[in-house]
Amino acid sequence: MNPAFGFPNGDRPESLRNLSGATQYVDDLTEPAGLLHAVPVPSPSARGHRLSVDASAALALDPSVRVFTAADIPGENQIGSVLPDEPLIADGEWTFIGEVVALVLAPDRALARRAAALVRVSGQDLPPVTDAREAFRKGDLLFPPRTIRSGDVEAAFRDAAFMAEGRVESGGQEHVYLETQAALATSEEGSRIRVVSSTQSPTAVQRGVSRTLGIPYGAVTVEAGRLGGGFGGKEDQATTWACLAALGAALTGKPVKISLRRREDLRLTGKRHPYSSDFRIALAADGTILGFQADYYQNSGACCDLSPAILGRTLFHATGAYRVGAVRVTGYMCRTNLPPFTAFRGFGGPQAFFVIESAIAAASAASGIPAEVIQRKNLLSEGDVLHYGQRADQCRTGIVWDLLVKAAGYPALRASIEKFNAENRLVRRGAWIVPVAFGISFTRIMMNQAGALVHVYQDGSVVANTAAVEMGQGVNRKILRVVERSLGLAPGLVTVERTSTAAVANTQPTAASTGSDLNGMAAFFACQEIKARLLAFAAGALGAKAEELGISDSLLLRGGKPTGWDWKRLVAEALEARVDLSAHGYYATPGIFYDEAVERGSPFAYHVYGAGLVVAEVDLLRASYRVVSARIVHDGGASLDPLTDRGQIEGAFAQGLGWSLLEELRYGEDGNLLTDTLSTYKLPDGSFMDFPLDIEYLSDPPNPHAIHGSKAIGEPPLMYGIAGYFAVLDALRAARKDAPFFDLPMTQEKALTYLTGGRP
Repeated sequence: MNPAFGFPNGDRPESLRNLSGATQYVDDLTEPAGLLHAVPVPSPSARGHRLSVDASAALALDPSVRVFTAADIPGENQIGSVLPDEPLIADGEWTFIGEVVALVLAPDRALARRAAALVRVSGQDLPPVTDAREAFRKGDLLFPPRTIRSGDVEAAFRDAAFMAEGRVESGGQEHVYLETQAALATSEEGSRIRVVSSTQSPTAVQRGVSRTLGIPYGAVTVEAGRLGGGFGGKEDQATTWACLAALGAALTGKPVKISLRRREDLRLTGKRHPYSSDFRIALAADGTILGFQADYYQNSGACCDLSPAILGRTLFHATGAYRVGAVRVTGYMCRTNLPPFTAFRGFGGPQAFFVIESAIAAASAASGIPAEVIQRKNLLSEGDVLHYGQRADQCRTGIVWDLLVKAAGYPALRASIEKFNAENRLVRRGAWIVPVAFGISFTRIMMNQAGALVHVYQDGSVVANTAAVEMGQGVNRKILRVVERSLGLAPGLVTVERTSTAAVANTQPTAASTGSDLNGMAAFFACQEIKARLLAFAAGALGAKAEELGISDSLLLRGGKPTGWDWKRLVAEALEARVDLSAHGYYATPGIFYDEAVERGSPFAYHVYGAGLVVAEVDLLRASYRVVSARIVHDGGASLDPLTDRGQIEGAFAQGLGWSLLEELRYGEDGNLLTDTLSTYKLPDGSFMDFPLDIEYLSDPPNPHAIHGSKAIGEPPLMYGIAGYFAVLDALRAARKDAPFFDLPMTQEKALTYLTGGRP
């Protein structure tokens, strides 16, 4: 069997290639003849104008060196997807450190780097703004504030038995994908451009190349093979590097490749949005949450990027997994002179979950009611209406919470923690549970659509083309399973092709945890069409009714019994009879709508529910800490591939713990990134994750709103990592009963400051 079409047992050979290091990413592809390497020249400071670029020394280095600036762009010098505020190459002014001011090309990468270092960039610096609240005070907002409200918040606070308020800081987060930003562009006959890009959004790249080169979309083909990770960092921001490569290819007529070094990638690209937030929460005497109010100051960076959509999800998830009587939440998109912040797994949801959990921790401290009592009492229930108007459907927050508490033996666990703390003078333990209700759909309604193209070849092999980009999350494996199941095939006959705008047009990004939902359903519809044609043909050939026939394990059945025809014969006979063996499938998520004018609607197809518990231990002398154990109960629907889903839960949880406890993104007041190496930016590693992790899938009816009863998996489990912050905080407060503080990540330095009486 050809290994390109999978193994007989159904395992994808790419998993072995990944483990052995044989997978080829953009920078591993065979270099075409005449290839030029591109190196960007970054801006010298965070903000300035009167930009001047002197490339004479670089051009004198070698006759093969080429240098391009904004003046060389044949089309529009603009790649902003929401606002026209992001030039491909800075022209006249610059707004963040790392903004591209020139592009250097040379046939050798080392030569290109030497030449880039010789380009002289000058101009007049202007004072930068790096803090979101300062930008807000100056009135520098991308859009007017956005507010969602429900109920009478003022009355809730008037009637409250307990109130708490506070300030919450949540830092950014670096994607640290395995493969840095990269693209390879080729100029082809007829003024066409072909780009192989490490992107989650091929159509966004296609749009950017079309716009900057001044050519039609149809003249641009974008391919995305298997990415070395994305996590949202290649949804919008891959466009810059692909467009630069395409610009070089169009102007020189030669292939051009750009591949950032790790430190360049860290310095020049955006990360998860930092937020600074204020909250107020009102409780009744029994712990019922009467009202919640929050203001979110989003540090959007220098350009719009995807900030509006990210802030929108923050507002949607402002109340987390809780039922709140009255809500008023407002978001501000604050423009600063930092690289434009962008999509990151969770897409604004984690920032919201952290604020509501902080509010509950503060309310617990103010009222004396245990946090878990407040949490359980206020969990969403079936039929509850969320503050933006959507009704909770198949709501399982109470189910997952109770299963987790029972599995963990939580009352006994809490008693054991208190006993441990009483018996240990220099070590303290703490625990926290975070419940999750995470909405699944793009919050921009038109993006909830997908197409797929499926071909059945005359030997019975099948190729599926979809808009889904494989970046390590297993979406190709899931689509393969969908195609096998839909056509009734045994493993080994199906392959999923690399994503290409030439095969599937008008693609939506592989993001928002929708890759399998949208593209799997589109592939299913294409397969159903092909299968219907085959069964109609077979019915005529066998003198049967089509409804009597079926395909299972690559065998044609009649009334559940073999007909003597297998899949290959069925395909061969149908082709001989001129039956079309290709089909295009299309899917648009039904039932979702939202009206921003009144801030009401049902923007999500469904919610994913779950609960995560973390137990942590703090060394009071060193202020160091470790995770003792973790337990998760997750509502995953009828999984398309349980092993893939488990990997996603584990990975997302690790990433959430990293954001909560380790990954401190620091910028200087001048806008310079201080944590610009993997020696200064700390990530979860094997030793950090060395603790027992129990994951239990909720055994419940399948999800009627997604392919084969499944549920999205990518983003929701990241929220469980937030429990790590509060578990450490719980341990710290067992040693010092000061008011809780909410400054994420909980670094060792912040823990030490708290223990010694300061406030981070």
